[in-house]
Parts: sequence; C-alpha cells; structure tokens
Amino acid sequence: MMKMPLAMLPENEEARVVEVRGGRGLARRLSELGFTPGARVKVLFSNSPGPVLIDVRGSRIALGRGLLMRIIVDPEVNS
Repeated sequence: MMKMPLAMLPENEEARVVEVRGGRGLARRLSELGFTPGARVKVLFSNSPGPVLIDVRGSRIALGRGLLMRIIVDPEVNS
C-alpha cells in the first residue's frame, strides 16, 4: 500500500481514503462530506494555487490544499 496526502494526487487520478488526520471535529466534518476510510475519491480539477475539486461518493467538493494534506489516500485502488 502506498500512502500519500490527497493534496498530492494528480488531476484525473483516483484513490481510496485510508485515514483522516486531525481532531475529532475535523474528522467528523470530513466524514459528513464522505471522506471515510475506504471511500473512493478522484481529483477532478487541481489548479495551484487554489482549491481542488474532488469527487467523493458521487458528490463534487472543493477543498483547500491544507485540508487535503490531512486526508491520507492509497492511489493503488485497482491493485
């Protein structure tokens, strides 16, 4: 398993959420948005600087890179 922050995932790539690093409040908020362990995510649009558009569980969500650094993913979803 190769782990990396979601902020580092290239545009049009998919991954699976492994963990969310942060306090209870942050973990709960991201969970409410669909970022839970096992969830598949895809980077739809990434333009530096600025927010990144992510597809998670069929919803499109724009999040800042600082927040995406706390979402750890495994890009090897097809292995």
